[in-house]
Parts: sequence; structure tokens; C-alpha cells
Amino acid sequence: MIMILPLAYITAAWGSGMDFDEKCDTYSRALLEAGYYPICPKAHQSIFLHEDNPREHQLGLDMGQHILGRCRILVVCGNTYDEYVKSDIAYAESHRIPTTTLEGIMSVKGKGRKRGK
Repeated sequence: MIMILPLAYITAAWGSGMDFDEKCDTYSRALLEAGYYPICPKAHQSIFLHEDNPREHQLGLDMGQHILGRCRILVVCGNTYDEYVKSDIAYAESHRIPTTTLEGIMSVKGKGRKRGK
């Protein structure tokens, strides 16, 4: 049986290097366990796009918004908001995509479990 879970777009002030990979893995795992399919375009795009190239940088932003438009929810992870996070939030607001934090999802998930016991 195929489980159909809602798509959750992950946005964060990523940084770079091993810290990026660890954050992406942690956020994605938490969302999967909360009942969402995590979508982290930044992880995929970092494989083939060159952020230092202005054209490819813009292409990455456009691709991210295209994907965000298909997601059920935008999940803001971490405590730092950079230009990318703010841009994702603005896009979600203008397209009526609900936005929350990872802490918000985990808080609600925890409350649901306690009630179910």
C-alpha cells in the first residue's frame, strides 16, 4: 500500500558544508516522522547548480518557488532568517500556502500523541 503524505517544503538559513548536510537530514527526518514528505530543494540543487553564478542562482530561486507552489505547507527550520527564508515566506503568503516552524509541527505532533494514549 502506498502512503500518500502531504508535501512539506523545508526552508532554512542553510550555511554550507557538513553543517548543511546535517541540518537537512535532521529537518527532513523530523518532518517524515511527523507525517509529511519532506521536500528540500536546496539539497538537490546543490548537486548541480553553481550558486556563485548569478543566472544559476536565480534559476535555483525560481525552481524552489515552482516546487513550493506544489507543497501543502512551508516549514521554516532554525532560528535564523536570511533572504531565502524571507523570500520563501513571502511567496507562501502570496500563494496562500500555510507556513509554520518545525517546532510548531513537533509541538502539535507531541500533543496529539499524549491525547491518543
